[in-house]
Amino acid sequence: MTAPHVTLGVIVGSRRFFPAHLCAEARATMLQVLEAEGMRAVALSTEDTPGGAIECLEHAQRCAALFRAHREEIDGIVVTLPNFGDERAVANALHLAGLNVPVLVHAFPDVADRMTPAERRDSFCGKISVCNNLRQYGIPFSLTQQHTVHPAQEGFRADLRRFAAVCRVVRGLRGARFGVLGARPAAFNTVRYSEKLLQRQGITVETLDLSEAFGRSAALADADPRVQAKGAEIRAYADASRLPPAALLRLAKVGVVIDEWIGTNGYAGTAVQCWTSMQEHYGVFPCALMSMLSERMLPCACEADIAGAVAMHALNLASGRPGALVDWNNNYGDDPDRALVFHCSNLPRSLFVDGAATIERHTGTAASYGEEQSWGMVHGRIVAQPFTYLRITTDDLTGKMLAYVGEGELTADRVATFGGYGVVRIPNLQGLLRYICTRGFEHHVAISPAPVADAVYEALTTYLGWEVYHHDSYMLPG
Repeated sequence: MTAPHVTLGVIVGSRRFFPAHLCAEARATMLQVLEAEGMRAVALSTEDTPGGAIECLEHAQRCAALFRAHREEIDGIVVTLPNFGDERAVANALHLAGLNVPVLVHAFPDVADRMTPAERRDSFCGKISVCNNLRQYGIPFSLTQQHTVHPAQEGFRADLRRFAAVCRVVRGLRGARFGVLGARPAAFNTVRYSEKLLQRQGITVETLDLSEAFGRSAALADADPRVQAKGAEIRAYADASRLPPAALLRLAKVGVVIDEWIGTNGYAGTAVQCWTSMQEHYGVFPCALMSMLSERMLPCACEADIAGAVAMHALNLASGRPGALVDWNNNYGDDPDRALVFHCSNLPRSLFVDGAATIERHTGTAASYGEEQSWGMVHGRIVAQPFTYLRITTDDLTGKMLAYVGEGELTADRVATFGGYGVVRIPNLQGLLRYICTRGFEHHVAISPAPVADAVYEALTTYLGWEVYHHDSYMLPG
């Protein structure tokens, strides 16, 4: 899967007395790079202003009007400085547009042997002035890794891809809607969360009682085309050869109910009370259905952990790939930097080796609920690859949104266990675990098969204002 396209507004900053001929060239270069990266652009034309750049209040007003006309499309804004740039014009354009989207500030580099008045840029200095003004205006912004960099260089393209991920996370979390099916399992105080703190961030949470889902499922006829289609979808999704027909039928019926519930309400993700009521009163584990939803980029979290679902969604937005919610579950021998991550499980099949998943009986609970009541979990081993982990929590004690994020490696180590699992290697894992415990984070963590920690960190801190710990030591504080 690939990440969805983003649309970026482009501001070309210029200042009188600096080489204006560089502006049209810089504008064309930036637009070409955006197009090559699959990103759409909204920018003043060279007919709107000289070189398509802004250097005064009138130009800023034109730019702001253009951006406001494309408010629903623009995910972020790139400010590019081919010369020193007018910091007031840039700040005014952003302020007047009022889009409240991420902003990336970029500056072209000078060439050491081309420093004549007709060729020198001074963007190196101008970028500092622009950033100073943005801070005065209260406009948050992002920076490139190198202070000046040519857009055609791979370093800038990496910056641009990271910034696009930031834009997707910010837009995707603002106004997102999540559904919770069932109540939190009584034994899991750890996954308590505050709907009010989430709502303050623009994240809406709605609930559906399990009894309603069971009632709607019971009303579906076995021969209902929706039920038959869902059963076929389950069989095509994973190896269901051992799944008893009665369990398949129950899964298919509640799967229809869940799909229609999500579609009707426009949920970005869900969380399910996956035990024990589901097994005792309906007779199935919903893990396979949850796995299928996550595979469709509709993250579904275990044990009514809606904050976990929000973290899954953030990682999906950043990476464009399905992720999962797992337990920090076991040590791995005596290696302090390795651990076993596990769920029993609802992991999406694309995470598994060869994309192969089987639907199994939950051997760990069959003695409690009966073998016939314990079908529906997904089994597989997560493929070795780099990954990002993220945990989001609502801290009622401080009224803050908290999170931690970092990157590591999923290894090829094997473990004789059931469910979905992988072995992770994380530098200074013991330090991370101390942080998790001392700050009272949950035992669940969202993972994504892509290195996107920096983008997620920037989105959550710079633009959403959350308090986030970045475990990787090279990351500077926000």
